[in-house]
Amino acid sequence: MAGVQLGALRIASLVEESFEDNELWYPTYLVRSLGCEVPLVGVQAGDRYHGKYGVPAVADLGLAELDPDVFQGVLIPGGWAPDRLRRHDAVKAFVKAMDDQGKLVAHICHAGWVVASAGICRGRTMTSTPGIRDDLVNAGATWVDAECCVDRNMISSRRPDDLPAYGNAIGEFLARWAESNLR
Repeated sequence: MAGVQLGALRIASLVEESFEDNELWYPTYLVRSLGCEVPLVGVQAGDRYHGKYGVPAVADLGLAELDPDVFQGVLIPGGWAPDRLRRHDAVKAFVKAMDDQGKLVAHICHAGWVVASAGICRGRTMTSTPGIRDDLVNAGATWVDAECCVDRNMISSRRPDDLPAYGNAIGEFLARWAESNLR
């Protein structure tokens, strides 16, 4: 990634109640450490959410501020938050727009529910927690049991143990995307 300027990238990290703590914070801090701006996006700016293990998160931005033209990707945590996130039309529209534009769509564990609800699974290969395998297959995906799966701009992982591979794939994707699109 030498020479690639990732500081110009803005990646939305979605948050809702009962997120899987490590699946929110690990990729968020990792992408921030690469120099990207990574605001937490909840229903309303300032809303406070709690992870499954009690770790708090405060939204920097609200759903109304999700503009696909100013973001280059989205991080979707697992836990029970995806079941809440997928109920918001703004989330589904934003995730679909990120995919349509070839920008990063990264999801882990139960976050596959969000991409399924956004209608972007058909013809894609992805992974998730085995508990939602049927949901992804029924949405048109080819499901694989792998620590990390990269299908074009979509990166997926199964669980917290897979975070190192997931993080590496996200970093590599962002470096390639920046090199190709920020000249």
